[in-house]
Amino acid sequence: MSVHSVYRVLRTPSRRISMRVHLRAAAVVLGLLAAACGIALAAMGTGSAVPVGDVVMTLLGRGDAMSEMVVFELRAPRALLALLVGAALGGGGAVVQSLSRNPLGSPDVIGVNAGAAAGAVLMILVVGAVTPAAVTGGALACGLTAALAVYALSFKRGVQGTRLVLVGIGVTATLHSAIAYMLTRADLYESQGAKVWLVGSLAGAGWERVWPVAAAMAVLLPLTLGLSRSLAVMEMGDDAAAALGLPVERLRLALLMAAVALSGVAVSVAGPIGFVALAAPQLARRLTRAPGAGVAAAAATGALLLGAADLTAQRLPTPGQLPVGVLTGGLGGLYLAWLLHREWRAGRS
Repeated sequence: MSVHSVYRVLRTPSRRISMRVHLRAAAVVLGLLAAACGIALAAMGTGSAVPVGDVVMTLLGRGDAMSEMVVFELRAPRALLALLVGAALGGGGAVVQSLSRNPLGSPDVIGVNAGAAAGAVLMILVVGAVTPAAVTGGALACGLTAALAVYALSFKRGVQGTRLVLVGIGVTATLHSAIAYMLTRADLYESQGAKVWLVGSLAGAGWERVWPVAAAMAVLLPLTLGLSRSLAVMEMGDDAAAALGLPVERLRLALLMAAVALSGVAVSVAGPIGFVALAAPQLARRLTRAPGAGVAAAAATGALLLGAADLTAQRLPTPGQLPVGVLTGGLGGLYLAWLLHREWRAGRS
């Protein structure tokens, strides 16, 4: 197959701006987004009050007052938050995996999510903050601090992928110990509330949690997509990328900060939901078969994965509603075991 049959160049009418598009990857992204929208509709029709058909009519402005209240106030915020958080985790995971050149390199593993979780717990239990803005700010600040610490400790004439992952695992363990210490020293009622948040859940989501994530994604995702155009070259190695004129370390730091911001925003509103940032980039690569990090495909895959996981968690016949983080964590453990086995068979671990 020729290169021209794989890629298509799109230009503006003035021909001043052009963009090369991988046809299979574009088709996969559109298919994933359509599937994610279908999952969101199914989630908004969960239960017996408003079936899926009535949900569609309500979204088109033809529903009754009860349907509008159920859909717009109760179900739509949770469904949209699942898609946004999943997209943020998938996109951030794709960048970190590409930078580390390691399928185990995800925000879950290298300390970003643990840093954001520690910041949120610090704000809840130590500072006593109760507003979502304060918790979000603490999570983002500590997630950024953790990422900078991992980057600095990993730096030795550049940052190598294996060293980044190993240092990240150590920082993650330290942060989990700090979280456990804060939980044991806190009031019992407050610690129980923090523990529920640490599991990772989308329950009780309202528009006050959706709008900050949507605003952050509107800025961060295009920025990350723009920066990620250099990732395919950086995956060839630092020497090759530098020879082609790329400022490797500055780009790596900027991409890492973008990934941290995406993951930090997701964790700050939903808790440290596991598995999505680890698996979405790998699944996206297999679907698109395109070179590079595939941030757009990973974000779409993450949205579909978390939307489907949250819908499953709502419908499982368990006493009380199962937090989505429990489900993704269990699946993530199985996926991680399979990934480690595959790396061992390939002789890379």
